[in-house]
Amino acid sequence: PTGSGQSKVEKLATRGCGSIQMKTSRFCESQIVAILNQASSGAPVPALCLEQAISSSTVCKWRSKYGDMDASMLRRMKKLESENSPLKRMYAPVGLQNEPLKEALGK
Repeated sequence: PTGSGQSKVEKLATRGCGSIQMKTSRFCESQIVAILNQASSGAPVPALCLEQAISSSTVCKWRSKYGDMDASMLRRMKKLESENSPLKRMYAPVGLQNEPLKEALGK
């Protein structure tokens, strides 16, 4: 025990934004958007990669996922995802129940 109240896993999982994330992710979405904004404002990508200890392929993946988002768009996306998750949980069982009926009607 280290006395801080966190397990080793929690310490490894907790990163810049203060929330527990997957171990492989070192950056929260707001940090990713800030890095992409630096790159789009003219900062050389190789220099950003060295500074942040990331690869250029990571920057390419981030660009494909986050594109030209700013902080407000990111908040809106998170809000929509949180609104959609209960709907998905409601629809999943219904979809599974309807699948055998669709197969029976198709024959």
